[in-house]
Amino acid sequence: MSRQITFELLAECPETKARAGILHTAHGDIPTPIFMPVGTQGTVKGLTQSHLHDELKAPIILGNTYHLYLRPGHELIGKFGGLHKFINWPGAILTDSGGFQVFSLSSLRKITEEGVTFQSHLNGDAHKFTPASTVDTQLALGSDIMMVLDECPPYPVSHESARASMERTVRWAKRGFEHYRLRQDQNPVRQALFPIVQGSMFPDLRRECATRLLDLDADGYAVGGLSVGEPRPLSMEMVEVTEPILPKDRPRYAMGVGMPHELPEYVARGIDMMDCVLPSRNARNGWIFTSEGKVVIKHARYRDDPAPLDPNCDCYTCRTHSRAYLRHLFQAGEILFSTLATLHNMRRYLDIMGQIRQSILLGQFPRYLQQVRDHQAQAI
Repeated sequence: MSRQITFELLAECPETKARAGILHTAHGDIPTPIFMPVGTQGTVKGLTQSHLHDELKAPIILGNTYHLYLRPGHELIGKFGGLHKFINWPGAILTDSGGFQVFSLSSLRKITEEGVTFQSHLNGDAHKFTPASTVDTQLALGSDIMMVLDECPPYPVSHESARASMERTVRWAKRGFEHYRLRQDQNPVRQALFPIVQGSMFPDLRRECATRLLDLDADGYAVGGLSVGEPRPLSMEMVEVTEPILPKDRPRYAMGVGMPHELPEYVARGIDMMDCVLPSRNARNGWIFTSEGKVVIKHARYRDDPAPLDPNCDCYTCRTHSRAYLRHLFQAGEILFSTLATLHNMRRYLDIMGQIRQSILLGQFPRYLQQVRDHQAQAI
């Protein structure tokens, strides 16, 4: 079967697993490593598509199948020609299967071999996701990269429970791919499907899961089940044990990570794609990421501070407004604060990924990584 997306490897760091490349999709080329802004319900909270595309130059954003399935519904979005047209987004889109959201509804769902039944968090209506139905939903959304339905176990969990969950994830992935390949033959749109490596925090289960998913010959592979409450070193260890098994000529996606100083750590372990709600969620709560460390804008020290959020940033927020003004907006509960703060935080994340990519291309990534580690050690 021909590739729906292709990955072009441009440079590798001989001292780490870091690499730089280009992910070619139907909606544009994506330089990697890349951070993907999370647009759960067809919007990155606080930002317009113009902010994302024109100001931030983001080549790809995320949508979430669970939320879009419940509201406004994939059938309606399909009638508009897919999610790209519905939200007027020219770049690429990745959609999560919704598995993480469903499994977080522990009291509202039931897992069987067929799939998972759950109650909507909106109105309590009963629904069912199966490996095939989540593929159909994402085909209707028209995303460039789709994710299989997987089971995301909590942390901590026993080895026995983690194995059962991992085994089910593998079986669901195979069923999802069988359905996907039947449907893809009649689908004129180029849409890739990624399986997800699970296994909780057990290296043997992660290795086994990754090895068994290779049979699917997917266009890319994701590492899921991270950022579920585990210590960060464990999260990175799970990436480390998985990376050697995954194909070098396919992109690797670490789901739901991480803090700014963690981004190069995941890249150093062979990750090409990342996403996280932190830059937008923290922004709305007044927590700003800058090149000089965090700014908690509600602090009284910023009441009459004329400086920009980050003197080393050229985003609209930093070019235009003072910390004093931003603090005023936050204290007053003005909606504009969320937009300005999110715009900056997202710029910070994308700038970090750009710096990482450039350092790999120039053969300077180990030095960049050490600088980040030194700066983090000083901050602690």
